[in-house]
Amino acid sequence: MEELKNSKNLVKFITEIALEKKGSAIVILDLRKISTMVDYFIIISGTSDIHSKAIADEIVHKLREEGIRKWHIEGYSYGHWILLDYVDIVVHIFLDEERLYYNLESLWGDAPMVRIDEENVKT
Repeated sequence: MEELKNSKNLVKFITEIALEKKGSAIVILDLRKISTMVDYFIIISGTSDIHSKAIADEIVHKLREEGIRKWHIEGYSYGHWILLDYVDIVVHIFLDEERLYYNLESLWGDAPMVRIDEENVKT
């Protein structure tokens, strides 16, 4: 658990959980140099509201097992855009339509971005 206090290691752990639950099109935005409020955004696509909730549930569960509790959650009941706030890291789980509409990758276009797939779990 000690290594998960480092936000970079926590990003990797959350990303691995999302991949295990078949989250797709995972993007990590490194906001450390452009925001004083958050270090990273992790953006994940789910295939349905049930799938998005399952990804969120697994992230919350596995982090809680490590002693890390979410600060806030938004959008869970609707399931089209779930936001998990872990203070230094904010996880966004979208359905494709909402992800395209809000386009966080473009909104935060100045941030270094890493696209993650099953073979590329690094930050």
